[in-house]
Amino acid sequence: MNVSIIGAGRTRNGIGEYIGKYFHQHGGKVISALGTTEKTSLQACSALRKYGIEAHPYIHFDEMVKTERPEVVVIASPSSTHYEYLLKSIDSGLHIFCEKPFIWGDRANITQTVKGIFRKARAKKLTIAMNSQWPFAINDYEKICGEARIKKKNTFLIKMAPAVPGREMIPESVPHALSLLYCLLGEGEIEDLKFESGGAREMSIRFTYLFGTKTCDVFIQLTYHETQPRDFSFGLNGQIVSRSLDLENYAIYFNYGSKKLRIMDPLESSVKNFMEAVAKKTGPFIGTRHIFHNLSLLKKIDDGFGEFEKRNS
Repeated sequence: MNVSIIGAGRTRNGIGEYIGKYFHQHGGKVISALGTTEKTSLQACSALRKYGIEAHPYIHFDEMVKTERPEVVVIASPSSTHYEYLLKSIDSGLHIFCEKPFIWGDRANITQTVKGIFRKARAKKLTIAMNSQWPFAINDYEKICGEARIKKKNTFLIKMAPAVPGREMIPESVPHALSLLYCLLGEGEIEDLKFESGGAREMSIRFTYLFGTKTCDVFIQLTYHETQPRDFSFGLNGQIVSRSLDLENYAIYFNYGSKKLRIMDPLESSVKNFMEAVAKKTGPFIGTRHIFHNLSLLKKIDDGFGEFEKRNS
């Protein structure tokens, strides 16, 4: 499996480098990296060398695809560029592993846009997955907390520390919360959306998640934090785990009360799942329905925050 990465650099909070590492560790061959300039593409390839990856640098997508002939493209560039690269990748017949949010920007009808993307991909029998990795840690969450038991009325809390401030925290972090809700509770709708803002650095989002005949009161706390380690915790019905990192060894732990559990990096699990889906021609775990659901609710939350800002300006 030959893999090309768009956005393998570490500018701000990019994880393309780590995605490349996991493709390499699981038998993929990372052959090229696309950057916006010759400098950034060279830097990305240099960063990949520490994992034993010898990738060729490019600044033009068409040239990279024509020369390298990859089978898979990783889209880990800024979210405003995803739509263009998704279309180009499908036109080139490439399977796609795309960082969240799947697409973003000024497209008024995101649902129709995404339908068009998947229609084109199905016609070419291409696999598309979105990387929203925390659902891959649910088994570890239940190992340390116990089985997630769904009630008639539930609560869900998640605290994150995005590397960007202001409204941009929403597309940066909220997809994680929505993916966890989707995988823990199933498809749902949002009601009673409320916001509190502490300036550009802090934001809280509350809503009721309606799924089937049940409900869940959701609280999302976002606090801008530029550098690692960043706080991250989540849980259902009061069973809240926090994540801790050993940055030297990049080991990840869940903490719950006095318990501590080392977990597999959910990003690695996300990459593995996609590679297996391509190889076996099956649907990836974070596939079409999940992506539609995630984006539609994300847009509703972002639009709601826009209205909140207008009322409070």
